[in-house]
Amino acid sequence: MDTYETVKRRIYELCEERKWTINRLATESGISRSSLKNILYGRSTNPGIVTIKIICDGLRISLSQFFSSPEFNSLEQELV
Repeated sequence: MDTYETVKRRIYELCEERKWTINRLATESGISRSSLKNILYGRSTNPGIVTIKIICDGLRISLSQFFSSPEFNSLEQELV
């Protein structure tokens, strides 16, 4: 699994834990629904750290909490 897919899955996981829809996350984060959906549906495959931070703020978690998961710890190095 690549980094983008891991980020996407983590967002879904955190929404599921809260029983939030993607629209609710967009509202709580102050990010447009279309921007969030572009990330989740693969139209934007390189979300910046600022965007991830905005999502974390909406989820009321820190960046370290977002990236603290077994999936991120087991990612292979990606060379481009």
